[in-house]
Amino acid sequence: MADGGGQGKGKGFLGWVVTLTAVAMCGFHLYTAQFGLRPAVIQRGVHLLFGVLLVFLLYPGVKKGPFKALGRILDMLLMVGGAAGLLYIVSQYRNIAMRGGAPNMADLVFGSIVILVTLEATRRVLGPALSIIGAVSLAYALFGNHIPGEWGHRGVFLDELVEYQFLTTEGLFSVPLGASANFIFLFILFGAFLVSSGTGDFFIKFANSLAGHLRGGPAKVAVLSSAAFGTISGSAVANVVSTGSFTIPLMKKIGYRPVFAGAVESVASTGGQIMPPVMGAGAFIMADMLGISYLRVCMAAAIPAVLYFFALLYMVHMEALRQGLRGLPRAELPRLGRVLKEGGYLLLPAPFLVILLVLGYSPMKAGFWSIAAVLLVSSLKKASRMSPRRILETLERGARGSLEVLTACATAGIVIGVVTQTGLGLKFSSLVIQAAGGQLLLALIFVMVTSLILGMGLTTSAAYILTVILGGPVLTKLGVDPLAAHMFVFYYACLSTITPPVALAAFAGAGIAGSPPFRTGFEAMRLALVAYVVPFIFVFHPALIWKGELVTILQAGVTAMIGCAALGSGMMGYLAGRLHLLMRGALLAAGLLLIKPGAETDLWGAAILLAVLVLQQVRARMARKTQEAGAPGTR
Repeated sequence: MADGGGQGKGKGFLGWVVTLTAVAMCGFHLYTAQFGLRPAVIQRGVHLLFGVLLVFLLYPGVKKGPFKALGRILDMLLMVGGAAGLLYIVSQYRNIAMRGGAPNMADLVFGSIVILVTLEATRRVLGPALSIIGAVSLAYALFGNHIPGEWGHRGVFLDELVEYQFLTTEGLFSVPLGASANFIFLFILFGAFLVSSGTGDFFIKFANSLAGHLRGGPAKVAVLSSAAFGTISGSAVANVVSTGSFTIPLMKKIGYRPVFAGAVESVASTGGQIMPPVMGAGAFIMADMLGISYLRVCMAAAIPAVLYFFALLYMVHMEALRQGLRGLPRAELPRLGRVLKEGGYLLLPAPFLVILLVLGYSPMKAGFWSIAAVLLVSSLKKASRMSPRRILETLERGARGSLEVLTACATAGIVIGVVTQTGLGLKFSSLVIQAAGGQLLLALIFVMVTSLILGMGLTTSAAYILTVILGGPVLTKLGVDPLAAHMFVFYYACLSTITPPVALAAFAGAGIAGSPPFRTGFEAMRLALVAYVVPFIFVFHPALIWKGELVTILQAGVTAMIGCAALGSGMMGYLAGRLHLLMRGALLAAGLLLIKPGAETDLWGAAILLAVLVLQQVRARMARKTQEAGAPGTR
């Protein structure tokens, strides 16, 4: 039951039920993407309905033991109860609207069942963390009148809570579930079709042919392939497991330490989610929540993402220089021309998607036609051509892959409903601003820590949504640009996957590399240092998120890139040669000064960087002279 019966000839009755449900889910979303979305509650209700059915088919409560049969009965009861409640709201929504939304007993019963089933479905897919947050938020709504001081509120009656959560688009069916139902699902399905067409394998071959022969080549391949694949997959852990199983052994083969290899892959995979154009669907959620265009979000994300991957590539190169590592022999690598000839056509759907979005197509229509483009392009050659059976398997894989985001968004909606209904959001803003003494820097640190903590056990999307509804108003009240505030929160939601103590992406990389998990997590933090710094910079100086005059933006981008190099050398202990502690500290300072936009800081940073370079050259020359002078005397 947990596997839905598996794939292929051995598929049993439940396996076929899972397949048919998944295909029907895909059919509904593809149809509405092309021919128009249903009213909000209906679109989101049907989306959640399919999700509930699949969760309780695929994630049994009791997997083995004497209570397995009883567990299956409970699974069926929960599935039927949740499905009945969602079918009720979908079929009766117009009648409910006609009576002004006043709840009757059926509304309250079905609403209560759906809320509880949603929390249980989330627990089964994502573990207990988010479900506990959802349950605590409901308890806060019901019993907040017993909490003294500013954290308390007047209290919400059960019927009021269920009505707000179930009969409006302010709770369960709010923006997060809407984002999942309207376009995130389509882009997860798009990613599934790309993988099935062989595009994921092509990314790795392409990156290998491009960079595999360079110094430390396999690590650079990991960065490039994970950046390309991660922007579509939306899951850092899944990206580590898929691309890392190939890149990590190659990194170890040429001499990289296992800890370093695992860390590089986890940092690169995490960065895929901040890399336009798709950003693991984060770009679409952010655009929807801010009410701005998708392209504006991509523009804001572009420079920080380039800085992130440039810094990572630079540090990988410095580590290779420091250890004297080489690349792979060209004879072991695929040739670029041959790779492009054999699979270059598989790249076409990705730019096609971007072109559609630039031309003004909605994300739904762009997603629909991009999936069609994958099917068309993959049919050009026999190796990538998708048979009807493979298409069915891909549809099922896409629907299964959506369950993490779907359940996370549904429960995030419950929390949002409580925050707005109880006024917690306004109180949280006031209390954080008060605790920070009105100082923006302190408030940013508080929001950063909140985002990292929430993200430790959640998907990036869920951590971002939950943190931004609480922390976003804090930052905007202190004068931060709304887009900068959302980008700030999103960055740390992504970074939570490589930040110990619960660094899931780093731990996945450690598992493949055979390295200690915590050491790998801290190494990943070191490699991703730029990502921990840049959000603070673009809050205070939004030129890095493409705000301001073009000359200012370009200058900020170029000097920040030089700053990333200085920062990377400071962290790796290598520039033109090995660096002692004082020089490393000077380079870290130079890097921070250069990343921060502004002529004065750029000049100071450049001066320090140049001084370290000159000093290194002088020391190297003196060392050579001493060696040459001392050589005859040793005879």
